[in-house]
Amino acid sequence: MADEGDVLTDLNMDPAAGGNGADNQPVAGIIQQYVKDLSVENPNAPACYQWQSQPEVDIQFNIAASQVDAEIHEVELKITANAKAPEGSFYLVEVVYGGLVGMRNLPDEQAHHFLYAEAPRLLFPFARRIVSDATRDAGFHPIQIDPIDFNGLYMQQLQRKAEEEAAAAAAAPPAGEA
Repeated sequence: MADEGDVLTDLNMDPAAGGNGADNQPVAGIIQQYVKDLSVENPNAPACYQWQSQPEVDIQFNIAASQVDAEIHEVELKITANAKAPEGSFYLVEVVYGGLVGMRNLPDEQAHHFLYAEAPRLLFPFARRIVSDATRDAGFHPIQIDPIDFNGLYMQQLQRKAEEEAAAAAAAPPAGEA
């Protein structure tokens, strides 16, 4: 009969590498997603269905992230779709689509990128469908929001922030001068 040391050797396991389930690899992913807030306004129904003007549709989105605990963050993707005409407002749809994101062993830079670029990219198709369904259910043609390059937008934000910081540093007097 083999003793415990022989079993570890036979299974090619190194007891110094950590026990089963040792978690030292970087990992990130969506744990849960949900509608946090949904508002649909159709303030001029039924009159708006008779208007001949084409609506001017404005779509805005915003990303927010907050820490829930050491390894879980909440990412919120807010999409606002507003359709107006000279006669008045057709509709206003606002959705806040949330996701719980689990991250472990990620460097801060990668964690920030995941929260503000990758997680919104993963949540967006579901939020987009909700906006489309809401406009259709309000009696209008469903809005088909084009895909968004969240990674490209994230990189633009980082570059803009770096330029602003460089401009502020150039405008500030050198240390020791007043």
